[in-house]
Amino acid sequence: MKIEQLNVDELIPYARNAKLHNDAQIASLAGSIKEFGFNNPVLIDNEGSIIAGHGRVLAARKLKLKTVPCIRLSHLNENQKRAYIIADNRLSETGGGWDRELLEMELNDIDFGEFKNFSLDDLGDFDFPEIEHEKENNTRDDTYTRKVEAPQYQITRDDKPAINELFNRDKYEELIKAINKSKISNEDKEFLRIAATRHIVFDYSAIAEFYAHSDKNVQELMEQSALVIIDFDDAIKNGFVKFTNDIKDMFLHDKGPDEEDNNEE
Repeated sequence: MKIEQLNVDELIPYARNAKLHNDAQIASLAGSIKEFGFNNPVLIDNEGSIIAGHGRVLAARKLKLKTVPCIRLSHLNENQKRAYIIADNRLSETGGGWDRELLEMELNDIDFGEFKNFSLDDLGDFDFPEIEHEKENNTRDDTYTRKVEAPQYQITRDDKPAINELFNRDKYEELIKAINKSKISNEDKEFLRIAATRHIVFDYSAIAEFYAHSDKNVQELMEQSALVIIDFDDAIKNGFVKFTNDIKDMFLHDKGPDEEDNNEE
């Protein structure tokens, strides 16, 4: 089978694909691709319609990949394609399960701290108390203490993104039109217009690129708005990060007694 590198925008999702992909799964797939590479080609027909790999294509779009590896299944007729799309998704769910002992050994031997874009959580939930306990400990050690190394976004563009690349206003504008047409009080309209801003979706990868190519004054205002977080202490001081008492205790413990007097909740 020949592997082709095809433009992501040319691939056509199957309109009747019944398999759902939630945001968490897409994020995990994106992390896997970024960490290990795009190692599982997308299966398509002769016209570029996706047969298998819808989730991977969504992850590729999230990562702003221009091309992905594809294999054309030219030997399948329309009826076979319909059946295979369901079979490919369903058969992966009805396997023989896991060898619990071997799985625990393998997961315990993997150093997830080595990965920048992939974690144990990206493998999904396993109904094993020992593994869940390990995940809980990893979360406590790696997330809620100052020992964590924050992920660093790597700038990939030489140019500054246009403003319209930084956010999507489609849902917001749709709501604003509906609010303006409604026969409700002006006071209610004003409140709903403010609430509608919640539906503006920010692209933080593009925002990071925008930040990197902006002058100092713009960067400072972006930091104050928490569009980017460069200094965690400043973020905490400005109220963008809230600690529970337990997390605060861990934070103080990591800073040490000499720094505790200077800490602000």
